[in-house]
Amino acid sequence: MRRFRLPLRSAASVFRRHAPRGLRVRLVVAFLLAAAFGALLTAGLTFHRARAAILDRAEETAVADLRTQLDSLAPDLTLPPTAEDLRGLTRQIDQAGGARAWHASASYRGGEPVAAAPGTPPVPDELRRAVQDSGRAVHQRTEHDGRPWLALGMPVAYTDDSGDTGTGTGTDTGTGADEDTRADAGSLSGLTVYAVFPLDDDRADIDALVTAAEAGAVPALALALVPALFAARSVLRPVRRLRHGAERIAAGELDTRLDASGRDELADLTRSFNTMAETLERDAAELRRLEAGARRFAADVAHELRTPLAAMAAVTEVLDEDAASGVLPADTEDAVRLISEEVRALARTVEDLMEVSRFDAKAAPVHREDVDLRTLVTKTLQLRGWAHDERVRADLPEPAPVRVDPRRIDVVLGNLVANALHHGRPPVTVAVRVRGDRVEVTVTDRGPGIPDEALAYVFDRFYKADAARPRSGGSGLGLAIARENAALNDGSLTAANHPDGGAVFTLTLPSAASSPGTT
Repeated sequence: MRRFRLPLRSAASVFRRHAPRGLRVRLVVAFLLAAAFGALLTAGLTFHRARAAILDRAEETAVADLRTQLDSLAPDLTLPPTAEDLRGLTRQIDQAGGARAWHASASYRGGEPVAAAPGTPPVPDELRRAVQDSGRAVHQRTEHDGRPWLALGMPVAYTDDSGDTGTGTGTDTGTGADEDTRADAGSLSGLTVYAVFPLDDDRADIDALVTAAEAGAVPALALALVPALFAARSVLRPVRRLRHGAERIAAGELDTRLDASGRDELADLTRSFNTMAETLERDAAELRRLEAGARRFAADVAHELRTPLAAMAAVTEVLDEDAASGVLPADTEDAVRLISEEVRALARTVEDLMEVSRFDAKAAPVHREDVDLRTLVTKTLQLRGWAHDERVRADLPEPAPVRVDPRRIDVVLGNLVANALHHGRPPVTVAVRVRGDRVEVTVTDRGPGIPDEALAYVFDRFYKADAARPRSGGSGLGLAIARENAALNDGSLTAANHPDGGAVFTLTLPSAASSPGTT
């Protein structure tokens, strides 16, 4: 059978905003959603039970009232009744209904129901068939003109041998009933009474339940916001401490430790953080100790080698003079020249190591002067004999004022040109250009260029691109020292490959107007 449905306004609000990003917001929203779900579930179950109780009470009361009326009025009815008799019976039932506003009708032996007044809501066909088939009282909820109604159908049966009539003893909430409530088919009088009345009052009670649930939802969510904020705060406090601790560790404060209290997962995470920080501090101290020892060892070795190397250099100069005069045998002359070259290379390596140790100790002095970078380039080429060398070209079209340490820039330029001549192919071009508040010096060769896998390491100490040729004529410190000297003058040094072939080293320095004062 069709049953009417009472409209239920949804108490759930629809979120039309983007998902929250902050952890605090997500925790609060999740807590509120859980609270809202629990409140809605509880309200839904309560509403369902209350609605069923209200409707069941209305149905039971209506059946009992109609049975009472029929027990009082049916015995006075003459069988078989006429249409006027049926109309009179239904009029009496309507008058006896009072506030319930009955709309009664009656039929005899399956005939059309006769009502007391026109406009009575029709009796559902399903209800009529159910009463005829079951021989007992049946009720059904339905809708008419947008209003909920309860329709009742109750057969009248003979109650004794004298022919008196009474109502069927059974009631039904649908179309079926227990066997002990079914009237004996042989005792049925054939008279069936129907009653239809509105459920407006019951619907109002149900709507009041919904309104009360909706009215209580907002305060419930507002109250749930307080524990939600408290829970989010208690969860985020250790997370915030962990974030600050991680920031301090990243800033170099490896002695950072956090208070770990409790036995939850966040406390375990805090203890793990402290263990990590302790390990990092211990490893960093050990690395600093080893690095300081390595630097000190290199500086001490270089310092100890300077004196014997100075003596060896003086001896090799005398031997070079003898070799040049031709007084030495040929084999001895070759050996002298080889020794002289190795002594000079060793002396340069020692000087480079001493310079690197000063860089590491932050003890490298810088004496700045206002100079024209074109002048520095020209002097560098002249001092090293490259000014009139066809292999080296200078491109110096415009003044380039800078404030730098001339000696250190000379070292940078000398290392770059020497590296280009040694590893590339001539001609080597040294060009100076002014780029706004910066001045650039590029050293370009026509060689094969730098292998792609070596570009990221060309400025590393002791790095050599061709590992198969460790005796390349250099210590592997020249480019590293050049970059350190560039940085001391607030500049930078980069390496790249030219699209047409060859390597390009670019020294960038601030112009005189933007460079800092003398240190």
